[in-house]
Amino acid sequence: MDEIRLKALAKINLGLDVTGCREDGYHFVRMIMQTIHLFDSVQMEKSKEPGIRLTTNIRFLPTDEHNIAYKAAKLLMDEFQIQEGICIDIKKCIPVSAGMAGGSTDAAAVLYGMNQMYELKLSQRQLAKRALTLGADVPYCLMRGTALAEGIGEELTRLPAVPRCPVVIAKPGISVSTKWVYDRLVLDDQTKHPDIDQLVLDIRQQNLEQLASHMGNILENVTVSEYPVIAHIKENLMAHGALNAMMSGSGPTVFALFEERAKAREAADALRESGLARQIYVTTIFNV
Repeated sequence: MDEIRLKALAKINLGLDVTGCREDGYHFVRMIMQTIHLFDSVQMEKSKEPGIRLTTNIRFLPTDEHNIAYKAAKLLMDEFQIQEGICIDIKKCIPVSAGMAGGSTDAAAVLYGMNQMYELKLSQRQLAKRALTLGADVPYCLMRGTALAEGIGEELTRLPAVPRCPVVIAKPGISVSTKWVYDRLVLDDQTKHPDIDQLVLDIRQQNLEQLASHMGNILENVTVSEYPVIAHIKENLMAHGALNAMMSGSGPTVFALFEERAKAREAADALRESGLARQIYVTTIFNV
């Protein structure tokens, strides 16, 4: 196989709780992860010229070892002493620095692509072990679907598929540093934690309305206090028929679940008119 084209899917967090912090700075989390049908297109092609050549349609993104997708390719090339070169072209559609694992999912796609193209014969578990060295979200991005993520995000438990439903994605014209958010998170007796166990139960019972009502993200208090536009986007989507709206990850992207696609489109149109968000998409839950 000399060439492969892949879809690197975005994720949202239907629930995100933080229970503590390790000495190395990583936080212990309990999250419900869900892929959606919004993706970056990753094209990989072998080259006779040694080395890694990475290109992207986003000018400000690095295309060297500072790019996590580049690191993913180099990881396997070094380990398996691959002498051929590889050209990687990433067409970004997932908002950047948005709490949707855009970089992590690109890295996961590259790991998968390298494994296929060079017939490395690594199992899913073996790939996931290598993925973790790149970032806590990368193993999940290899797995996809609906999952409970624990530990620092690497302990994954497959859950039943969330009922397929329309999703509106809205990112305001700001970017948020994940480290900045976690550094400002306060965990004490007054902290309100989302009920992750209840969310798991809602998923097992296939109750979309209950699932939506129990969604929660402990990081919202940090990010929203600094960027009130996130709260305004949530309010706008709720006012136009969303079952619920919530920030994904560390933000600033907001997602909203709907029962009907027509209503989701109407809500997206209303949000565009408001001018609150710069990037708006209507998509769906993606199950494997």
